[in-house]
Parts: sequence; structure tokens; C-alpha cells
Amino acid sequence: MFAIFLHNKTIINIESLFIIFDILSIVFTLLIVGIAILYLFIIISNKTCHTVPMMFIANSCLAHLIFGLDRLWIAGFRLQNDIKKIQYQDYLCILRIYIAYSSCAMLNYSYLLQAIYRYLCVVYPTRLLWQSRQIQFLFVFMSWIFSIGYPLIFIFNGEIVYDIANHMCQLPLGYSFSLVYMLHCSYIIPVLFIMMTYFKLIGYIHVMSKRITPANIIIRAKRQLRMVRNIVILITILFITGFPYGLFVVMSFFTNIPKYHCRFSCVFFDVLSVSVMIALFKFTDPLKMSITDIIRRKSKVVLVRMV
Repeated sequence: MFAIFLHNKTIINIESLFIIFDILSIVFTLLIVGIAILYLFIIISNKTCHTVPMMFIANSCLAHLIFGLDRLWIAGFRLQNDIKKIQYQDYLCILRIYIAYSSCAMLNYSYLLQAIYRYLCVVYPTRLLWQSRQIQFLFVFMSWIFSIGYPLIFIFNGEIVYDIANHMCQLPLGYSFSLVYMLHCSYIIPVLFIMMTYFKLIGYIHVMSKRITPANIIIRAKRQLRMVRNIVILITILFITGFPYGLFVVMSFFTNIPKYHCRFSCVFFDVLSVSVMIALFKFTDPLKMSITDIIRRKSKVVLVRMV
């Protein structure tokens, strides 16, 4: 009788913990969505932000927004099921995970495009066509087409399953072509290319420093290198936020993983993802100046009213 009581109490404690996790995911994801909307509004409304580099920032913010809204949808569905203590797969379950896989790839490729653009500005400064808004917009468009298209392979193959314990659809963890394919398309390939771009840029600037090169060109190249370094930092933060999920994926290749793995990895990702938006603000000077100007103007208005 005492063992049954302890068992029931443990179940109640776990269910309460799950609800807390769901609420944390919703709160922090709402914060991310709000920040992404704010950034997009500033970039669209401020003419000084209508440049090619800021177009890439807007692309990243849009990817953050879509990914955030989808995670908010997933967390809301999970919270509803946890509160009602029900387990069922609704007809939009597969759509939610499809958007998650697509928007994750959009986000990572958005940072890759920024790194490539910086590399082109340094290595091929005279080839203005490659740096033009039209060509770069075409690259953005192609990255979105790829991100939208790559998950269709395992979606139409019916490989997405409903995970009852975690209240969400996903590719089953374990060594499989589809899971490895998804990881490469959405994360590994863009991150590897970002790192390659960063180290190639370091090597190129090192060679430039040894040659007789005008100081202004070297300064401009180092500025672009600093921008790529900031992208590497952002990708590193994203890696840390997704580390628990990646760890569970690797573990699934060799052994059984915890039943509620996705709940823990999701709340970890949602809570720490706010740091990406903060870092994006810190690394983007036009965005920082625009928000500072807005705060300064509002402060002046408040002071005038007080006087």
C-alpha cells in the first residue's frame, strides 16, 4: 500500500514538473518571438537598415520568428495535453514538426549566407555583382527553397511518428538514414561551411598582412573577419542550446535513451535561445543604434512632460 502511494506521488511530481517545463518553454519562446518581431519592425521601418548586411539580419530574425512560433505551438499543445492528462495525435502534429525541421535549417543557413557575404567582400571586393542585393536575395531565396524541400523526403515516406511520452511528432531517434540526413541538411553542413569560411578568411588576411597591402584594405578585411567571428559565436550559442538534443541523438545510435528526452532538450533549448537574440542585438550595430535612438527619444519625451 505504501509502495503504491509513493508511486502515485512520484507520478504527480513528474506531471507537475512537466507542466512547469511547458510554461517555461512558452514564456521564453514568447519572449523570443517578441524580440524577433521588434527587430524586424526596426529593420523595415528604419531606412538606415535597408542594406545588404541588414537584409541578412532580417532573414535571420524571420527564421527565428518562424522557428519560435512553431516551438510555441508545440509547447502549447504539450501543455494542453499535460493539463488534461490526455495522449493523442492531432492532425496538425506532422505539420508542426515539418515547420520545426524547415525553420531550423532556415536559421542555420541564414548565418551561413552572412558568413559567405563577408568572405566575398574581402576576397573578391571588385566583383560587385556577387555582392549586389539581387544576387544575395537569390541566395536567400534558394536557401529557403532547400529548407522547405529537404524534409519532404521523410514526411512523404511516413517516417514521422508520434512520441506519446513527449506529446510531439518527430523522426524516431536511432541510427537511420533519415535522421542522419536531417541532421546534415539542417545543422552539420551549414555549421561546417561557416567554420571553413571563418578559417579561410583568417588565412587570407594573414597572407594579406605579409604582402604590401594598403592599410585601409587590411582594416576593412579585419572588420569583416570580426563579423564572421560574431557569426561563429552565434552558432556556438545555438550549438550549446541544442546540445542536449544532439547528445540524445548520438546516444540513441548505441543505447536506449531516457523516455522524456525531448521534454528536457526542448525546455533547455527554449530557455537558452533568448541568449541568441541578445547576442544578435549586441553584434548588430545598426540595430543597436536604432533601439538606442528610440529609447533616447522616449526618454526625452518623458522628461519634457515632467517639466
